[in-house]
Amino acid sequence: ILGYDFRLPSSDFSMSDRRMKYSIALFLAFSFVCVLSAGPKMKKPELGKILYDTCKNCHGVDGEGNPAILAPGINGMPAWYIIASIKKYQNGTRGAHPDDPAGLRMRPLSRHLKTDKEIEAVANYIEHLKPKANPITVHGDVARGKTLYMTCLACHGPEGQGNPALKAPPIKLLPDWYIVNQLQKYRNGQRASNPKDIEGQQMKGMAMTLPDEQALSDVAAYISTFNKSSATAAKTEAAHH
Repeated sequence: ILGYDFRLPSSDFSMSDRRMKYSIALFLAFSFVCVLSAGPKMKKPELGKILYDTCKNCHGVDGEGNPAILAPGINGMPAWYIIASIKKYQNGTRGAHPDDPAGLRMRPLSRHLKTDKEIEAVANYIEHLKPKANPITVHGDVARGKTLYMTCLACHGPEGQGNPALKAPPIKLLPDWYIVNQLQKYRNGQRASNPKDIEGQQMKGMAMTLPDEQALSDVAAYISTFNKSSATAAKTEAAHH
């Protein structure tokens, strides 16, 4: 190896010389093997990113969502909430109502995740997608919405930041149309129809306290102000009326 002479040493060499020569040969041989095995290594893609390929068809490459197919923006949503939601879809606690097409679509898609490790991986990937300002699509009375939001404040927080201890997600990250859509589902029974959905049952009770359909838009309009960019857009829109 490397031109080294492996012929046995002459009797003139001492035992220590022989050992040293043998050690050097082993060292050179080991170094040669290491050089051959070394080389550029391909960076292994994150498991979550790979698994997210199934999700991006509806939720978008950056998790921005697609209102046309009732797919909400999920970028930046906390992993704990994504994990809980996926598991609810998988076990039929959510998305099983026959009049909920978006939920029925999510159920089989959620089942492509086979293990807890895969669910956690895609949830962590989604959590690290950068949140973006949601465009304002719902026109409501922000002042009235602020008053109505008092019912939501205890769980979702004064700025819609959510509370993991109460399993309340940060609704400030959700698009306004989706908030209205989900409140409607709670009120008409499409969501939280399964008694095992404890958090859903709680939300259904809160949604039923809203006095009318317009109240849904008013609350959503107020929640949109938690996002500074959306709040600026809301004020600009209000100035034109």
